[in-house]
Amino acid sequence: MATKIRLQRGGRKNYAFYSVVIADSRAPRDGRFIEKIGTYNPNTDPATVDINFERALYWVECGAQPTDTVRNILSREGVYLMKHLKGGVKKGAFDESAVQQKFDAWKQAKANGFDAAKAAVAKAKDEAKATQLAAEKAQNDAKAKAVAEKKAAAAAAKAEAEAAATAEETTETAEA
Repeated sequence: MATKIRLQRGGRKNYAFYSVVIADSRAPRDGRFIEKIGTYNPNTDPATVDINFERALYWVECGAQPTDTVRNILSREGVYLMKHLKGGVKKGAFDESAVQQKFDAWKQAKANGFDAAKAAVAKAKDEAKATQLAAEKAQNDAKAKAVAEKKAAAAAAKAEAEAAATAEETTETAEA
């Protein structure tokens, strides 16, 4: 029986959520499966992946063929790296402790890269927010200046009208 590691769709319309399953290659996408080994949610940023590492490694070593998307997911989770390292142990290139050290070093480097990328995104967001705030402040200052000019013009017009009225009163009292 040829087995595949594939995604099984769930979730609602326009909000897909997938289960990572082991299934017979002849079974339909959302049909019968042998075992569920994890979940994949592409709606979050970054996509959320929850895989049972040992079972995924077992099935990959047994020869289950993953789909392209699942292969990418398993590769990012380190299943294929561990398979490769275990192959080195079988050949006698290194021992189990070296495998675990290499895998832990890879995982740490990946976590550091992920944290750096997350920090870069947060920094870019903060800079964009600061730029937007500065633009809003400039716009508000321009509006305040325009309002002040308008009030000053209205006050000048009112003072002019009062001065004209006072001058008119003085001319009338002078004539009388």
